[in-house]
Amino acid sequence: MRNIFFIIASVFFVGCGSSDDFGGQSGSVSCSNDEQKQFVWEVMQDWYLWNDLLPAQINIDDYASPEALLDALTTYSPDDGSGQPIDQSRGFSFINSAEADAQFFGEGKYEGFGFSFRYEASDDIRLTRVFSGSPAAAGGLARGQRIVALNGRTIAEINAAEGIIAVFGTTPLDFTMLGTGGNGFTVSIDRDIVTIDPIPLTRIIDVGAGRMVGYMELSTFISTADPVFDTVFANFRASGDNDLILDLRYNGGGLVSTAQLLGDYLGGDVAENLVFSVTQFNADRAAQYDFTEFFERLGNSMSLSRLVVIATSGTASASELVTNSMDPHVAVAIVGSTTYGKPVGQAGFEFCEKILRPVTFQTVNADGFGEYFDGLPVDCAVADDLNIDVGEDADPNMIAALGYINTGSCPVMSLAPGQAKPGFKESVRQLDRGGPPWRQFAGAF
Repeated sequence: MRNIFFIIASVFFVGCGSSDDFGGQSGSVSCSNDEQKQFVWEVMQDWYLWNDLLPAQINIDDYASPEALLDALTTYSPDDGSGQPIDQSRGFSFINSAEADAQFFGEGKYEGFGFSFRYEASDDIRLTRVFSGSPAAAGGLARGQRIVALNGRTIAEINAAEGIIAVFGTTPLDFTMLGTGGNGFTVSIDRDIVTIDPIPLTRIIDVGAGRMVGYMELSTFISTADPVFDTVFANFRASGDNDLILDLRYNGGGLVSTAQLLGDYLGGDVAENLVFSVTQFNADRAAQYDFTEFFERLGNSMSLSRLVVIATSGTASASELVTNSMDPHVAVAIVGSTTYGKPVGQAGFEFCEKILRPVTFQTVNADGFGEYFDGLPVDCAVADDLNIDVGEDADPNMIAALGYINTGSCPVMSLAPGQAKPGFKESVRQLDRGGPPWRQFAGAF
């Protein structure tokens, strides 16, 4: 049986998954190479958002594998503005392991080292976060540290050869690190099962005059976040919060259902029964599958007045869906950097212990806006200082977010020497050598 599952983003190298079954195609597929390629071709013809751009016929014998065929078909996606097909250049559509897909979104688990990273320069990789309880954490890795070498080879040497992501598939792996204080060390780390805490930090901040501001860091949109939302928002509601700082700076997306649930907690009280988002499929599927999602009031929905989203160029997909969908209903500001730009999502089609995730739909908000392939624009440009923990009082993004809430305008912020400037597509493109920015979880394949 061909099962279809509904998501908004692939969030790491293993892939993505969902229990949101919105339809299906009956039938069976055998697992010879030719039959797998034929399956990919048929699904793309039926479901690809841009299926009107696909060729009328292909010869599957021209392609070595279903993955090679998918890569060729994504060249028929629209131009991204730089002369490149947007789907192929950003890797939106892909094939991955069905087991890993389900494990991540059902349990928040993946196999890897347990950190995410970004390039500060072509040969300069910095850790943006390290997950609690992960092999990386046990090995002494921490936010802000620089990877100097892997198995004794510099980053420049690796990138000139097979690339960082290939090396991250090695286990154990010797990490030569440089700490934020200048101290260096080398440690050997084995990959293992990493369990992600989807909501690693929440705060209630007293800004004076009896006013409270809520803060929540959301690392990714997975189902394990769903039951935690109610407790978090109950605390916000009990404290009288009407303003919220939502930290999505490293959140590359995830499940639509989790994004919609978060929308209900954010907007259910102030926008009950109004449009959260409209999901649109290709012309062949629109009549049956297009749908509108409305805000639903929950017991602990906030009486939200202002929403400040902390973002980077790695903030993508479901994170952008929530931000864009809230904008018509409350005052929304983005602090940090312009977001990545992924107003489309994928459905999942299982076959032969794999899952095919082609771009199948796009989303727009209540105002009909959804064309943000260049990202949602930043209101207050602020650098992400890796020397300071996320969400701390001294975090420049927190300072800017609270300043905006208090005054309605951006405070003057200065960048420290060597601090990464907010921005943007160029730094994202460098991540593309190892996958788009919503696939940042190192060592997960």
